[in-house]
Amino acid sequence: MRTAQRTYTRIILAITICLLIGFLGAMATASSVSSWYTTLNKPFFTPPNWLFGPVWTLLYVMMGWAAGLIWSRGFHHLWVKSALYAFGIQLLLNGSWSIVFFGLRSPVWALVIIVLLAIMIIVTIRQFRVVNKTAAWLLAPYLAWVAFASALNLAIVLLN
Repeated sequence: MRTAQRTYTRIILAITICLLIGFLGAMATASSVSSWYTTLNKPFFTPPNWLFGPVWTLLYVMMGWAAGLIWSRGFHHLWVKSALYAFGIQLLLNGSWSIVFFGLRSPVWALVIIVLLAIMIIVTIRQFRVVNKTAAWLLAPYLAWVAFASALNLAIVLLN
């Protein structure tokens, strides 16, 4: 397989994996978003519910694109392996947050997870930067959104 074709294939596979994690998180969210979540006191800066789906979809595509760029460098290199392991850990934390916040209805434990998630995104960005600067920049909006979501999660904990 040619290098460009291999790169595109890996980007598409990585995007698919990220969207799958997002879909699983959305399934956990759907169980509570129109019932339990509506009963929570939320801060003034809470976005409308309809905004979360499009934002997360775009972020998952960008995350997958970034991971695909890293993966296309070959999994044999130590920096690529380290970067993809960090990416995998943050992706698992990402999916866990929805399950804990919405599925288990536990904003406090979700706050712990989202703080760990933010830390792992920073680690992932640092590791991606060593392999591919574009891939690192593709994760910047994700970090910004998770920082915002962390503030929202904290406010919900404090208000409830």
